[in-house]
Amino acid sequence: MTGVPASAAGGSSGAQGAPGSAATSGAAPDLSGPQNAGPQATGAEESGAEDFGAESGGADKAGAGHIGGENAGGGSIGAEDSGSGDGERPVRGGRKIAAAAVNQASLWNVANLLTMLRLLLVPGFVALMLAGGGYDPAWRSLAWAAFAIAMITDLFDGHLARTYNLVTDFGKIADPIADKAIMGAALICLSSLGDLPWWVTVVILGRELGITLLRFLVIRYGVIPASRGGKLKTLTQGVAVGMYVLALTGWLATLRFWVMAAAVVLTVVTGLDYVRQAIVLRRQGIAERAAALEETEA
Repeated sequence: MTGVPASAAGGSSGAQGAPGSAATSGAAPDLSGPQNAGPQATGAEESGAEDFGAESGGADKAGAGHIGGENAGGGSIGAEDSGSGDGERPVRGGRKIAAAAVNQASLWNVANLLTMLRLLLVPGFVALMLAGGGYDPAWRSLAWAAFAIAMITDLFDGHLARTYNLVTDFGKIADPIADKAIMGAALICLSSLGDLPWWVTVVILGRELGITLLRFLVIRYGVIPASRGGKLKTLTQGVAVGMYVLALTGWLATLRFWVMAAAVVLTVVTGLDYVRQAIVLRRQGIAERAAALEETEA
């Protein structure tokens, strides 16, 4: 044997493990190529993910890989957001789309169930209120319990809907109806039984219906927010009506008169404040439209 073959010489010069073409030519492998990026990193240069290894490169071109690859342009969920194929971050728009889908299908959520319960309590309350001629303390106590449950659910359903994103079109319509239905039923029953003057019932119900109508009239210009005075009015009305539903005597009967007087005052004052807000909101809306029209014509 006079010498070593060229192919053997190339293999002994450190080219083991390189592709066959490099071994036969005797040339050293190019260590700067994509081979160091990890197995199956084809196309990593195009996706900018040379260091992320398998299934990361090339997904941008193939549109395949893990779930969501066809939309994100990467090998896994959120590849477009994170710039990698590790799938640790969800797509930003995905959360909003998923939340919208849940809201559209969540009619039977806790907030709406509480609103429905309040609606169902209205005829039950009236039946209990008028049972036994309307003056039986036992039946009046049961009627008070139904009224109290309705008032408590009124405090919680709106809060739950806003906190946990359970607001639905049904809730927007049914919640104010349920509020006014239970309060109106209690006031009418009390006035029918002679426990409460009719003018008090007319003032309270007239204010509630009038403000609701006013909100609809100015909704094109904006929304009138609920004020602290309005919330205090609702609480005072609930306490006063609840005290009248119970068959109270003595100093408690005197106390309920003053609580109801405070409720009537708050009802009138907050009603006038809502009217003022509606007028201001309408003027601002008209002024903004006029200014926008002038800019368009100019």
